[in-house]
This record gives sequence, structure tokens and C-alpha cells, in this order.
Amino acid sequence: MAATRDDYYALLEVSRDASHAEIKRSFRRLARELHPDVSGEPGAEQRFRAVAEAYEVLSDPDRRATYDRFGHAGLRNRGFSPMDADFGSLADVFAAFFGETLFGAGAPAGPRPTRGPDVGAHVEIELAQALTGATLELGVRVARTCSACAGTGAAPGTSPVTCHGCNGAGRVQQVTRTVLGQMVRTGTCPRCDGVGTIVETPCERCEGDGRTLEDTPLDLEIPAGIHDGQRIRVRGAGHAGALGGPSGDVYVTVRVLPLEGVDRDGDDLRVRATVTMTEAAIGTTVTVPTPEGPLEVELAPGTQPGTVHAIRGRGMPSLESGRRGDLLVGVDVRVPTRLTGEQRADLLRLESELGTEAYRDDDDGFIGRLKSAFR
Repeated sequence: MAATRDDYYALLEVSRDASHAEIKRSFRRLARELHPDVSGEPGAEQRFRAVAEAYEVLSDPDRRATYDRFGHAGLRNRGFSPMDADFGSLADVFAAFFGETLFGAGAPAGPRPTRGPDVGAHVEIELAQALTGATLELGVRVARTCSACAGTGAAPGTSPVTCHGCNGAGRVQQVTRTVLGQMVRTGTCPRCDGVGTIVETPCERCEGDGRTLEDTPLDLEIPAGIHDGQRIRVRGAGHAGALGGPSGDVYVTVRVLPLEGVDRDGDDLRVRATVTMTEAAIGTTVTVPTPEGPLEVELAPGTQPGTVHAIRGRGMPSLESGRRGDLLVGVDVRVPTRLTGEQRADLLRLESELGTEAYRDDDDGFIGRLKSAFR
């Protein structure tokens, strides 16, 4: 990588009088943020290499003094060329620059137990089950520790042997020459895939893997009020870990099937009721669908088109508080479109007899409509 013209102190986000400890601490933080293992931001890898170049200079007292006095040109005149190497994993970066692991300690010897992978599943429930909550038995196919070999992968009566490629460490070192000298890069041993041991006589049941796939029943508790598309995490029910590591989790996506005629709006349920203009005028009782079954709703005389009749506490329960939302009944009024001459005359006569008083309401206007929505 060609030397950048960016100010090294600005790249490391430190002042020009920063101590070596401050420079090291800032580079550790930026390496964690910008390394391709961690960041998916555009340009993160280029920024990481620029920051690494800045640390190459400012962490060395002689190079730092040259840079402070003569800048980039002075470094070039002194023969400095930034490291042009494949840094590999973030752990390799910390080992190369600090001689330590990502977490600051010396690298542990030998392979370590690893957590098992997570498992995804899905389940479909009715809206009525989402209303009350439910317990379902779900079958998942997960890896379990092989009972024949107790997870060793070796046939009963035999044991894995130490890998000669890494001497049981699970990792091998590769030395690369750079302008800074020899850079040691650590990677997974290709012979044992990082396990540290080799199974010479594999277990027949698991074929040397140490785990077998099994169909496992899972009791799933679905809380009341769950929404469509939400996930439930079942800890420790996923694939078994390697070398005695903990099992992963199962994430179950819940699909709530729609109920015909019912729309969910948060914790409220919305339904529609259609009445004739005569029923709207004199009042009527309508039957609407709900997750708990059909419900009769009384509409007061004079119900207007578009009125929303709210029935408190008949919606879905809140996941947080358990308090139920409302059932909101929207009213559509049907108006005749085919009238005979006699029917039209009857309506005109009725309209004349009613006058304006029949249409007047004490709660007329915006305030009245607002009240009717929450009546």
C-alpha cells in the first residue's frame, strides 16, 4: 500500500503529544471497528490499512521522530515502506502487532470447546392461539453428542491421537518476511481442522464427527399477544457444541394465520359491519367475527356511515402488560341503487315529512363523531 497523505495522528484519533500507551489503545479500538472480520462498511478495509500504517510509524520512536520532523517525505527518504501483507483474521492482527490475542492475553495452547450453531425453525398458529397463548410440540433436527463414542469421534475402545502437524495445538504458524522483519501469522491446522487430534478409527455411528443428527421434540411456549413474524428463542436447544462446548439456540419464527374478516392493528382488532340505511336509522344488531367466535354488537339508532364502534378490552393482549386492546367495528351503510317509481315517491314523501329536525343530533359535528368512535 502506498504511503497515505493523511495525518497519522488524525488517522489514529490521538493528539500529537499522545503517549505510546494512548496510541496503542487507540489502534486496538480502531482495529476492532475497521477490520473486515468485523465491519461491513464500504471502505473499511482501506481505512484499516491506513490506520495500521499509522501505527507502524507512531509506535516506533525513531520513525515517529522522523515523521514529526519531516513528515511523509522524511519517512520515504529513510527507506520506510508500509507493511503490504495479508493480515488475515483480526486475531492475527493482534498477534502480529501486540504479541497477544484479541483479548490481551497470551494465546492459549490446544483447541478449545466451541459453541454449537443455532437452528432456525418456524411454526404457524391461529389468531385465537395468539390471543390466549399456547404450548406446542415442535420437531427440530439438531446435532447431538454421539452416544456411541461420547463425542470423541473415535470407535469404542479407541481414542483420537495427537495431530503431528500442529502437535495438538490446532493452529499452525506461517512466517512472512516484511520490511519490519518476520511477521508470524497463525491459522487453523489444515490436517486436523483445528481440533488438535486425528481420529484414526472413526466411530461407525457418527462417522468420526462426534455428533449425530437427531429429530428432537421441542416444547414451545407461545406467549399471549405474539405478533406475526416474531421470533422465540429457546436457549440451549440447538446443535451440540464441539469438544464439550455449549449447545446453540433454536430461533422459532411464528406465523400468525389471518382470520377472515379480522385485521390486526397493533393490539387492536378491526372488523367491518354492513347495514342498510334503514337499519342504520332505526338501530340494529350485527354479528362480527372475532378470534373468540362470533360477537353480537348493537348499533344505536342514527348510526352514520364510517362510524367506528369501539368495544373495550376485546382486542389482543399486549406482550408487555397483558392489557387487551379494543375491537373496532367500522360501519358501512348500504344505500339502495335500484328504486321503482313508487319507491322513489315514498322516499321523497318520507324525506319531506322528516324535515331537518330528524337529522339534528345533540352531539352533531366533529365532537359528536369523536364521541361515537369511543362510545
